[in-house]
Amino acid sequence: MMTTEQTTSQPELYTRIASELSLRAEQVERTVVLLLDDATVPFIARYRKEVTGNLDEEQIRQVAARHKYYQELAQRRETVLKTIEEQGKLTDELRQQLLDCYDRTELEDLYLPYRPKRQTKATMAIERGLEPLAQLLWAQEAGRDEIDTLAASLVDAEKGVPSAEEALAGAGHIMAEWIADRADLRKALRAMMLNEGAMRSTVVKAKAEEKTKFQDYYDFNESVTTIPSHRTLAILRGAREGVLSVAIDIDHDKALTYMRTQIVTQPDAATADHLQAAVEDAYQRLILPSLQNEVRGTLKSRADAEAIGVFQENLSSLLMSPPLGAANIIGLDPGLRTGCKLSLVDETGKYLEDTAIYPLAPRNDVEGAEQVLQDILSRHTVKAIAVGNGTGSREATSFVRQFLRKIGRQQDIACVVVNEAGASVYSASKVAREEFPKLDVTVRGAISIARRLQDPLAELVKIDPKSIGVGQYQHDVDQKPLRLSLSETVESCVNRVGVDVNTASAELLQYVSGLNMRQARNMVSHRNEHGRFENRQDFLNVNGIGEKAFQQATGFLRIKDGANVLDSTAVHPESYPVVEEMAQSLNVPVSALVANAELINSLDLEQFVNEQAGLLTLEDIREELLKPGRDPRDAFVTAKFRDDVTEIAHLEEGMMLEGVVSNVTNFGAFVDIGVHQDGLVHISELSQRFVRDPREVVHVGQVVQVRVLSVDQALQRISLSMKIQAPRPAQAPQPARKRAPSATTRRRRKRASAARATAPPRAAETPQREAEPEPELTMEEKLRALQTRFRQVDKG
Repeated sequence: MMTTEQTTSQPELYTRIASELSLRAEQVERTVVLLLDDATVPFIARYRKEVTGNLDEEQIRQVAARHKYYQELAQRRETVLKTIEEQGKLTDELRQQLLDCYDRTELEDLYLPYRPKRQTKATMAIERGLEPLAQLLWAQEAGRDEIDTLAASLVDAEKGVPSAEEALAGAGHIMAEWIADRADLRKALRAMMLNEGAMRSTVVKAKAEEKTKFQDYYDFNESVTTIPSHRTLAILRGAREGVLSVAIDIDHDKALTYMRTQIVTQPDAATADHLQAAVEDAYQRLILPSLQNEVRGTLKSRADAEAIGVFQENLSSLLMSPPLGAANIIGLDPGLRTGCKLSLVDETGKYLEDTAIYPLAPRNDVEGAEQVLQDILSRHTVKAIAVGNGTGSREATSFVRQFLRKIGRQQDIACVVVNEAGASVYSASKVAREEFPKLDVTVRGAISIARRLQDPLAELVKIDPKSIGVGQYQHDVDQKPLRLSLSETVESCVNRVGVDVNTASAELLQYVSGLNMRQARNMVSHRNEHGRFENRQDFLNVNGIGEKAFQQATGFLRIKDGANVLDSTAVHPESYPVVEEMAQSLNVPVSALVANAELINSLDLEQFVNEQAGLLTLEDIREELLKPGRDPRDAFVTAKFRDDVTEIAHLEEGMMLEGVVSNVTNFGAFVDIGVHQDGLVHISELSQRFVRDPREVVHVGQVVQVRVLSVDQALQRISLSMKIQAPRPAQAPQPARKRAPSATTRRRRKRASAARATAPPRAAETPQREAEPEPELTMEEKLRALQTRFRQVDKG
């Protein structure tokens, strides 16, 4: 048996991956070595920049994916070689073809003639002794008499060959299978279908008179090369639900003409008609259905990759939503008949108390609700009231704001509408039951709403990402890669922000680089039993945390107000000596160096380069010392909904509104404008300029200004536009500059390309340097900003 090392050398593999991803071979090799040593992607991207040549997380994941692909291909190649060799059919030429093959589909094409087959027309014809006749016809040298004589000699009723015509038909089936097994023909026809084919959908007869959500595809045809992912998934869903019939069309005459030129080398020979018939039979019966299914699967894979990429970007935007920060917050889960549930949490997110109020219809107990709120506010210093955006949200928000104005607290207590998607899933989950076993699910939901305002990332990690509702056709895509990709997204976000190890839940800690749920729970148990962690070395006292886990995790775990000021930063303990060396060079303690821009900027980093810390690492250390423990999330802002627009009937064409982007798809963005039905800003209405990808313009959680284009109350459809004319500038107009796609968008496009089964991924692009983060606002500044918005609403 041939080993992986024999079939594909590692240097050759690294060179191939590097070529595909526009990297250097040594970058690929060093990255693979780190991955095989169980280093995590966040750790490699953050703390091993010199080793990888400054690859970012997405590039590292691409290297990992391609390496895994080729390793699995090598294993499959070994199996194929062994199987064919055992059959005694492995020629030197075939062996070399298999060794030179780096595409799974092409490998399977080469293996097809040797794959054990179920009973087919060809195998039955061979069992009846008709292979010699097929070989005679295939050679294209025999005359008509020789053909007729051999066909007649093979007539045997007992074997199922009652006539010479049946013998010729059986020989034709054998030749058709030979043709269908030709790897070169399948490759050429597959390329023709992918490059020139079209996806066609028609309504099934039984549904022709029905109005369904798939009406746009009742008679639809679009090129395989241009059909967008959301359309592919919609059509395939229609087929799965029994409404549509789907086919992949190509120019059959062109395909058959090509096949004839490859098979019928003697068009004037007596065998030509038999081979022509075999070509048509092979194409219609064997090749076309097979390739149609294959290309349909390829389109599905491409669409899945695109949809998963959309989901990842939306999820990332939601997880990275700006937090209000440490403050006492009341979470309000709106309800009509059952009342509004209130839950109060402290500045660490700890549950304090709960109650219910009934200010909305049908009870309309406004006075009683005000008394309950007043009692809570008299006993606690509350900074904000978070109102879930479910049914009754607008009415509840209006009640809260009027109450705050009435008692003169609108200046120091913010009322903020919070996206509650998935809160009900959390409230009934095992995690919520374990944390609050004695509380009702509605109370747990209100707690989650309050915590989402406090720190969206810390709360949303407790929920299955698929329940958050920011995906595109998320239930139609392959669930295994979806789960993996979403988990990677959560991991990336958690490690970008960092985690306060003394307050984090196990659900949050499990996403920290190097940790799993068991280790995360052990950290929480250790914290509960022994008290807060005072320094990072304490992590090694936790059961299950060894040197490897410590190395991978510790840089992302923060200890505020600990024994070592560096423990609250992203500086890894392995770099503490170099920071101490920096401080010594300035004759100051490390504590005096941290956050002292004058001292830090006076350092010559070149002087501190060593084997453990190169210039890239030193630059990261400098940035972290300048802004220790900085939060990469944006400053907190919220949309101001109009109090007079609370339902779809209140909308009018031309109305200007402020809203929050709730979801982004390939065809546009959905915006929550406070009427319980999100409006759609089609991609053509996102900007005055041409927009190729909506994510170039908007992201989930973004506050936007929109104009109402049309409203269909019957279908509950709202069309919006972000094409809002701005005043012309006084200076002479400048040529419009095309906005480049964001780095995240570029990487998503590359992910979709890399996922295609029939082609290697496109070259990676050089990531752009991230913009300098906004200065973090204090709690008072955040609240003043919020109140300014609310005062504007009140005046309106």
